[in-house]
Amino acid sequence: MADHVGNLGGRLRDVRLTTGMSLREVARQLGVSPSFVSQLENGKSQPSVATLYSMAQLLNVSIDDLFAVEAPTGAHDHPEWSSPNGDAAPESHSHNGSGPVSRSELAFPVAGAPGEGGPDRISVTRPGTRSRLEMDTGVVWERLATNTGSDLDFIEIVYPPHSNSTNDGRMLQHAGSEFGYLLEGELEVTVGFEVVTLRAGEAIGFESSQPHLFRNLRSEPARGVWFVQHPRP
Repeated sequence: MADHVGNLGGRLRDVRLTTGMSLREVARQLGVSPSFVSQLENGKSQPSVATLYSMAQLLNVSIDDLFAVEAPTGAHDHPEWSSPNGDAAPESHSHNGSGPVSRSELAFPVAGAPGEGGPDRISVTRPGTRSRLEMDTGVVWERLATNTGSDLDFIEIVYPPHSNSTNDGRMLQHAGSEFGYLLEGELEVTVGFEVVTLRAGEAIGFESSQPHLFRNLRSEPARGVWFVQHPRP
């Protein structure tokens, strides 16, 4: 993970230069100072995942593209998640190298298709070998297919007892749609001003542009299967 994070500034700079955007223009659109962007690109400062997500949207790349081993050059690069067997990457992604990802600042896992020849014709994943992304809230995303392309995630989500989407109660909001089916436990789902309790066997779908939040209020884990669509502009 240290190598992934250590090279992040250089990848941000490479992507920005590829787009032709100046450092000052990136800073202006993000609402930050040019010196802050410069520090990010020089590796002197680490961005929050919220800042990273904003930069990814601005530069039209996925967050996983920025954590890939190679510097991304566009929308067709192929990111890597962590692999339990150690073949691909360390156990979990982190924005500062010292802990799990902050879910309050990360919009979606953004899984990309493997291989340079496009998505594989068939993808089979098995328990214990799937790529995982762990949040600082304890919530875990596990990728169920590797050939979904760059605009769709097919994942299993697990919310530990008394866990939330975010540590600070912040509502999440991003482009795209979400469709989920709960296998075990209960989840309180807030979408806009509406609050529903999702129980095992029940499903939900909503536009992710609406502010939303998930909470497990019970003493048992909540586990479900989720489709997250995040179309590129």
